[in-house]
Amino acid sequence: MAMQGEKVINGTFGELWLEGEYVAEVKGLQAKVSVEKEDIPVAGKFATDSKFIGYKGTGTLRMYKTNSRMITKLSESIKAGAIPRFQILSQVNDPSADGAERILIKDAAFDDLTLIDWELRKNGELECPFTFTDWKAEDVISAKQQ
Repeated sequence: MAMQGEKVINGTFGELWLEGEYVAEVKGLQAKVSVEKEDIPVAGKFATDSKFIGYKGTGTLRMYKTNSRMITKLSESIKAGAIPRFQILSQVNDPSADGAERILIKDAAFDDLTLIDWELRKNGELECPFTFTDWKAEDVISAKQQ
């Protein structure tokens, strides 16, 4: 049986918690892990293989600007020379999909802090890039056997 379009997860049903606090102004979230590899030439072959040597987690939290949440959470720590780590919990629970997906980023460190960014006739938005080293898939959507 072919995939059904109704089973595709829709971001409209995405939700986010930052340090356990619900973030209603969330617009989008992306987090991914880049695999770091080193090239390994193979004797007797023209091919180059690779060896896993690590990974790097990066992401971006996108929000509508409705409050000073990030300024409040980051300003004092940055001025004191410390970069705080945060837990980010993402959930996408589309009612027409075959389940919900919840991913916990355990140690997000934001890369910058936007203090001012506005423009006439434009709704306020924030992009908050971050890095992380640990995560856990709390809930996953299993592939159904067709």
